[in-house]
Amino acid sequence: MKTKITGISAYLPSKVVTNDDLSKTLDTSHEWIYTRTGIASRHVSADDETTSTLAIKAAREAILKANIDPMAIDAIIVSTTTGDSRFPSCACKVQGAIGAYKAFAFDLNAACSGFIYALAVADSMMKSMHLKNVLLIASETITKFVDWTDRSTCVLFGDGAGALVLQSSNDDSSGILATKLYSNGEEDKFNAILSHNGPQNDHRGYVTMAGRTVFKYAVEYMAQSMKEILSENNMTIDDIDWIIPHQANKRILDTICKMHDFPIEKMIITTENHANTSSASIPLALSETMDKGTIKKGDTLLFTALGAGLVWGSAIVKL
Repeated sequence: MKTKITGISAYLPSKVVTNDDLSKTLDTSHEWIYTRTGIASRHVSADDETTSTLAIKAAREAILKANIDPMAIDAIIVSTTTGDSRFPSCACKVQGAIGAYKAFAFDLNAACSGFIYALAVADSMMKSMHLKNVLLIASETITKFVDWTDRSTCVLFGDGAGALVLQSSNDDSSGILATKLYSNGEEDKFNAILSHNGPQNDHRGYVTMAGRTVFKYAVEYMAQSMKEILSENNMTIDDIDWIIPHQANKRILDTICKMHDFPIEKMIITTENHANTSSASIPLALSETMDKGTIKKGDTLLFTALGAGLVWGSAIVKL
């Protein structure tokens, strides 16, 4: 059996904050931000928008595109680092909102690599538990966790959600071909973390990041995981139509291609208008490029990401 992607959708908050907007309150400029990150603007969730409300909107559209009844969904997995609360899970809120009452639901946290981790978990569960339909969502409201006075972090992030419907099929012409996951807990101090330097009455804290070290690890580990998953599946980069990486920073992606001989013309980059949306970045990029007709049915895709933990990984999917 193959796990196929049959519905792909996304949701972005309507509020857009440009680099010029940030320059009004920070010692920065559009040029400073753009040349270092490739980011020009980001979507920012409203006060009354939560991670689960973004997830619900993306999920409803994905279900429509897949043309399935919510009652046919067996499981709901939400990848997020920014859940509405410690409990209940965002996935349970989605289940109730869309009427998928036969589905079990849970959240998964693997930071910016969460989408690839969730894809691997969903694929394994569908095969081992004989599930027919799984709704996978990556949803983040990370701008609620940034210090808007810190130009080293607040300029990097945006909010959004991407959703996929995964269906089991005995047609082996497409589907999830491979996934590969990694972790290194010894390097946790170098990546984005929720620190304790937030407002005194705010238990959440703020995101902090050791940017240069993260850059080095992202270039090394994301490339490593792509090379290994291709080799282990007797494939080369020539077998891949599009690379869709985690959209953290355009300079990271440019450097990966230059240092490791990956073709930049095959890499999907949406950082300019999305910024870093953590685990939502890959499905957001996938949905946008499919809507534009850039990525088409039958294309073979290579996903890769690195996030706090450290956690990283890659996946190969044929649409």
